[in-house]
Amino acid sequence: MPASIDLLVHVTHEAGVKVGGIGAVLNGLLGADAYGKAVARTIVVGPYNVDNPGEMARLFAPGNRLRLLYARHRDIVLLPRPLADAFRSIEDAFDVEILYGLRPFGGVEHEVLLVNVTRINQDRVRDFKYFLWDQFGLDAARYEHDEEFRLFINLAEPAYAALCHLAQDAGQRRIILAHEWMGVPLVLAAMQRDADLWRIFFYAHEVATARLLVESHPGHDTRFYNVLRLALQQHQSVSDLFGPQDDYFKHALLERAALFDGILAVGDPVVDELRFMGRAFADREIDLVYNGAPAARISLDDKKQSKALLQEYARNLLDFTPDFIFSHVTRFVLSKALWRDVRVLEHLDRIFQRAGKTGILYILSSAEPTGRSPEQVFRWEQEYGWPVGHRADNGDLLGLEVDFFFHVLEPFNQRSKAIKAVLINQFGWSQDRCGRRMPPAMTFMDLRRGADVEFGQSIYEPFGIAQVEPLSFGALCVPSSVCGAVGFVRRAATDLPDFPNVIVADYVTPPPDWGYHSAADALSIDQYARDIIERQRSKRVAEAIAARLPLTDEEARALLASGQRVAHRMSWEVVVQDYLLPALQRNQ
Repeated sequence: MPASIDLLVHVTHEAGVKVGGIGAVLNGLLGADAYGKAVARTIVVGPYNVDNPGEMARLFAPGNRLRLLYARHRDIVLLPRPLADAFRSIEDAFDVEILYGLRPFGGVEHEVLLVNVTRINQDRVRDFKYFLWDQFGLDAARYEHDEEFRLFINLAEPAYAALCHLAQDAGQRRIILAHEWMGVPLVLAAMQRDADLWRIFFYAHEVATARLLVESHPGHDTRFYNVLRLALQQHQSVSDLFGPQDDYFKHALLERAALFDGILAVGDPVVDELRFMGRAFADREIDLVYNGAPAARISLDDKKQSKALLQEYARNLLDFTPDFIFSHVTRFVLSKALWRDVRVLEHLDRIFQRAGKTGILYILSSAEPTGRSPEQVFRWEQEYGWPVGHRADNGDLLGLEVDFFFHVLEPFNQRSKAIKAVLINQFGWSQDRCGRRMPPAMTFMDLRRGADVEFGQSIYEPFGIAQVEPLSFGALCVPSSVCGAVGFVRRAATDLPDFPNVIVADYVTPPPDWGYHSAADALSIDQYARDIIERQRSKRVAEAIAARLPLTDEEARALLASGQRVAHRMSWEVVVQDYLLPALQRNQ
């Protein structure tokens, strides 16, 4: 059966190396068999920065498996001469550097086109900026102060010029997929030069304006999503309730994506958030393309072996063997709402005391993405018992970690009787990265396989891959109601109305006697109101966890079976086959 798409171009900041969520999405989509059968050729386009040593180290690390076919400044030219000459002419005209080669995504090798624009010819960029203002009303001068904005504006024309030479022999069924606002400038460059040659799509992995509004007000998700719900009912937009958002460059670029042929959204909340952005999105068809979840097959014995390692780690750290293992694997940012984990544990601690049960929460999260050096960790472990103890004056605790540990986690540990919480603020989960007290046989997959509960009660979570990763390992997953994965879980578990593996923490819905009749009313929701709801709902979450935790092998096997059944329906193969391809093909 011939491929239905001749060329699919993905534009993203994670073209060269996997950094975060979009990198995980690319691995899932581009590595799926269904994708390979439907898409004849893929090119992933993005920037790279020769002045960033860390980025360059990751780009050329053996594990990244980048095979260069063109890197003129590294004396690598393995392309046919016409194409190599075309790349040279682009580099000379724009004062940029091009890398072109192959890199595996999810185990399948695809083409990558990377452009270093740190020293780009600004005369060429000024012409493009004039086009953006003249044709799209985008005043780039308003956002010149932002380094991210400049990067993707600078990338647009030289990257598209190189892409045109790569794509000149491609068929007629061509698509450019802009992953988030970062891909929008390149798509606008394509519209400038070849408006009829491409079908263009915007893939909203979040709505940056919504994230900003959620995070910047102490009412967080409780306030924002009540405002949004009532505003959509009353046909109001974000500017009606929160004022003009045009001073935020991500919002300005997002608005231009409404002109594209198709719009994809990673989760149900993102669809509503896009419609809230204004009239341009309100009447558009928006296709859901969820993220996938791992669908591993393990036995109960496998889970018990991993859990035993996690229990051994707890004995080494705190001198007790917990009955249950809680985990939260995440980035250390405000949106992850780590304080809500502790709110739930406060209630659960009392339940466990009465039941004679014990537990431990491992929070694997770091404000420093690369973590700490092993030498630092081993020294801190010996000096003051890291990761049970932490300090803020030596490079251990950084940023948001400081307030969370000293004002949330440590006070909880001092009060609690049955449950303790440990912050492992390190990148990696192995003895060589996390200290001598971690069992030598431990790997990251043991944390995934062995945990009984995975928390993820975020205030903003467009999808939340990490929240549902442990599903197929029989864990209870606890996402917040604003997590995009919740919608996918409900679709995948339609024949399991009492699906026990997912406990949705609703910190948005107000008590029935709280009268919010308009979006303007909901704007009054503050931290005090959110705190009241969090105290009430965290108690319900704790009670649900206590009721569903398996006490026998039979109950554990049942959770394992139902989790694997639903996770299989949420695989990347399902995402590609049932969501991505229909959305792209319908709009061709």
